[in-house]
Amino acid sequence: MIHISLKSDQIFSFLNFPFTNSIILSIIVLVFSFFIFLYYSKLIKRENKNTFYYFMNFILRAIYNLFKSIFNENVAAFFPLVGAFFFFILIHNEVGLFPGIGSILIKIGSHSDQHLVPLLRGGTTDLNTTFALAFITVIYAQYIGIKFLGLKEYISKFINFSNVTTFFVGIMETISEFSRIISYSFRLYGNIFAGEVVIAIMAFLFPLLLSFPFLLFEIFVGIIQALVFSMLSAVFYNLAMQKAHS
Repeated sequence: MIHISLKSDQIFSFLNFPFTNSIILSIIVLVFSFFIFLYYSKLIKRENKNTFYYFMNFILRAIYNLFKSIFNENVAAFFPLVGAFFFFILIHNEVGLFPGIGSILIKIGSHSDQHLVPLLRGGTTDLNTTFALAFITVIYAQYIGIKFLGLKEYISKFINFSNVTTFFVGIMETISEFSRIISYSFRLYGNIFAGEVVIAIMAFLFPLLLSFPFLLFEIFVGIIQALVFSMLSAVFYNLAMQKAHS
């Protein structure tokens, strides 16, 4: 039986805080990622490097140079955040495709109303996660704009009474600014969730070998979506530092 749910399912609660299947996997991923990057940081200080160090160094340099083309001399200030976006989303996208994620079911609920739900669920297939990422992106952009332009200059991009045109342009800019929270979150959620649904259906209908090409395609989609979100965030931050056109 295929279990498909638009929202994550609560597995248990601790101190009245609900732990859903997506939160549980996110915690596992964060702990695993912490030790991976901790290990990489220790390899930097070693004289004898191994293959893992050179692989990570290649990935980090490639991503750094990509963001440098957007931020130029400000890349060092923004790379920790946009780089974290990239790796956080990438790891969650790919881990969600692992065997057992979404297919290991447990019973929850009372005896009279028990039902099966996945024990683990990919973080980016939970709209709460993608909404939080989009919210952080948009709110931080406002901070960046105020920091680089000053409060008065930044506000003038949205509230400007110099003429009728700039006034209505400012209103449209304000709507566009915060509509990104919805567009960013639903774009990432929709692409990743839809991909996992397709894989689940293909694996259910066809043998493993026939569903394997879909899995490869979703691995590629996971990389692209992580890159798209982080690049859009970088462009958004860069625009926030630009002065309003008079």
